Amino acid sequence: MKKNYLKVLTIGSLLTCCVGVLSAQEIEAWVTNADRSMLFQRQSEKITFGNEEGKGLPIIIDDRQEFQTIDGFGFALTEGSAFHLHHMSDSAREQILKEMFGTEGNHVGFSYIRLTLGASDLNNFVYSYNDLPDGKKDLEMKKFDLGHDYDDIIPVMKEILKIVPDIKIMASPWSAPAWMKESKNVRGGALKNECYDAYARYFTKYVQAMAKEGINIDVVTVQNEPLNSRNTPSMPWFWQQQNEFVREHLGPAFKAAGLKTKIVIFDHNCDRPDYPLAILSDPVTSEYVDGSAFHHYRGYMSGMNIVHRARPDKNIYFTEQMLTERPGSETINIASAVKRLIVNVTRNWSKNSILWNYAADPQFDPHTDNGGCSMCQGAITIDGDKVTRNIAYYTIAHASKFIRPGSVRISSTDAFDPGVDITEDEERAEIRRATVVEHSDVLPNVAFKTPEGKIVLVIANDSWSQQIAKIQYNGRFANLHLAPGSVGTFIW
Repeated sequence: MKKNYLKVLTIGSLLTCCVGVLSAQEIEAWVTNADRSMLFQRQSEKITFGNEEGKGLPIIIDDRQEFQTIDGFGFALTEGSAFHLHHMSDSAREQILKEMFGTEGNHVGFSYIRLTLGASDLNNFVYSYNDLPDGKKDLEMKKFDLGHDYDDIIPVMKEILKIVPDIKIMASPWSAPAWMKESKNVRGGALKNECYDAYARYFTKYVQAMAKEGINIDVVTVQNEPLNSRNTPSMPWFWQQQNEFVREHLGPAFKAAGLKTKIVIFDHNCDRPDYPLAILSDPVTSEYVDGSAFHHYRGYMSGMNIVHRARPDKNIYFTEQMLTERPGSETINIASAVKRLIVNVTRNWSKNSILWNYAADPQFDPHTDNGGCSMCQGAITIDGDKVTRNIAYYTIAHASKFIRPGSVRISSTDAFDPGVDITEDEERAEIRRATVVEHSDVLPNVAFKTPEGKIVLVIANDSWSQQIAKIQYNGRFANLHLAPGSVGTFIW
């Protein structure tokens, strides 16, 4: 009996050894260092999984636990962004668009676009799709026209769609046409009650007109920042008004037109989860609503988690955040940015992360007066044909290139998760002790499984020291070295 046991043990050991050799997984690493010595650059060092545990508690990746499906990562293509891109030379524009939206080589694969439904505050001037002289109305939308979108936005979108035909597109309005508003002004002023039906028709016409141009709008949000009347343009909505508009007008209009475009509510800061939850408490409205959208200029990312916990049947979207750095800076605060806008956004259930915006010039132009953003830096800065890549570009690149649409967030140890420390007995080394540790204290991270079955792990070293992140996957271990303030995207 003893001989047989030893024989089985020996064979088992050989099998383990052979399987270990055959299944040794190599980890691809793309890194950005705080000192700019590497900017989303592939590491040449070979990293593989092995049996050596190393020190400290690991980040345990469990691809059997799945969470939300990812739609993509990207930026808003404002009229200002499209203007700068469209006015580059053809060859320079083709090159930067392929770099931003392609996935081969060093291209970064941005995979989501937020369009402005009409003008935003990053426009050369304000316009809508139905501007009329004072005193005139067009409740039937007979004069609806995409108008100035044909100047820059539509041509640039068509070039992007040649690179990535199935890119996800969201559209958000900053204001209804002035003649529909109580103030008759593009800045502030609520939508007139008598124009609710006309404004629903305005949304419907927009989706249909863009589809005729080959631009399929996947999602519309009802209003950008409905609790902010200080932008030019802007339009306030209390939740009761937005609820009535969706329930009685926009939802039925989309249904009658046979549109598959999703309706998403709120589109404002994380400090007001009460707003979308109040709307979703209406069972009729809820039937028309796909989910809620958030920005992060106020509040905590956990606001999205609150809405998810209350309504897990509805989707969460992260639709705007301005991210800037000082031009010419010798360092890049990449760890903080990735921790907040990739790790925390997706850990709080968002299907995407959209920043603000794709491009501006060195003076942060264009923007509207009296409420336009005069400090909004783009993912890239365009000066003629010269392109500078900014912190927002690298932040989204760490997710977009490898976490492709259709990927699913999977379980990975968070810093505040309890961990299990397995140690030797103090007196008898052959005995193992298991101790539950209250906090794993691992680096900020988030993990995904791609449609092709690859694992993608994003880690931010937000400390001031060199760190070795130990990861565990299916019982095997790897040690990932990260410099202070650096970020790594790891793929296997």
